[in-house]
Amino acid sequence: MTFSQTLQLRSPGPVDITVQDQDRTQTFLLLHGGGGVATMAGFADLLAERTRSRVLLPTHPGFNGTPKAAELTDVTALARAYVAMLDHLDVSNVTVLGNSFGGWLAAEIALLHSPRVSRAVLVDGIGIEVDGHPLADVRGKTVAEIQQFSFHDPAKAPTPPAGGSGPSPDVLALVGYTGPSMSDPTLAERLGKTDLPVHVLWGESDRIADPQYGEAYAAAIPGATFTVLPRTGHLPQVETPEELLDALLALDA
Repeated sequence: MTFSQTLQLRSPGPVDITVQDQDRTQTFLLLHGGGGVATMAGFADLLAERTRSRVLLPTHPGFNGTPKAAELTDVTALARAYVAMLDHLDVSNVTVLGNSFGGWLAAEIALLHSPRVSRAVLVDGIGIEVDGHPLADVRGKTVAEIQQFSFHDPAKAPTPPAGGSGPSPDVLALVGYTGPSMSDPTLAERLGKTDLPVHVLWGESDRIADPQYGEAYAAAIPGATFTVLPRTGHLPQVETPEELLDALLALDA
């Protein structure tokens, strides 16, 4: 059964989060990136169908026209809201998987040491600063322009929504959490305090954050594994979802 609900939480103030809930057994929390919840929805369906898992897919407040509480001033605040959501839903043994901005968010959730979270999977995450490997600057770019950086084969990119030539509202919502640099100079050092299993998966053709950036991400996390996904870019769950699912399932093998 799949349903959508809006949860009212206190973290520390009132926060509304709209979440799709495919209610089954093992629980996954999927966190989308700056492209919005549509970039994760297809993979959520695939994961739920193939693994018979419970898949939670929230829309980050402020994305897709949803309200954003004043307390959600940065990535850490949003991470706390999601931990509060897991408490509210009373779930356990949760795998948190995030892509791009969602990968940064998954890392921040891991650093909160919630007993409800058993591991984190970062898929082409952003957030750290790596000398010589800067993130691509997507501020002011259209969705079509960003797709050129995001796909191994741009022909596989979804058709950008019609209307407007400037940055999408979701990109503006993203910057509201990340700041203009879309990174946190303290994150790489703080990742050293992570105490649960973390797996870093990376598209070999990612031009938003290249694989060397991904290697540095994994190196900052004690015991993290690093896997390169062939023939895919910054959004494996969109471009090569079957391969991403195989890589995810291989982590349990």
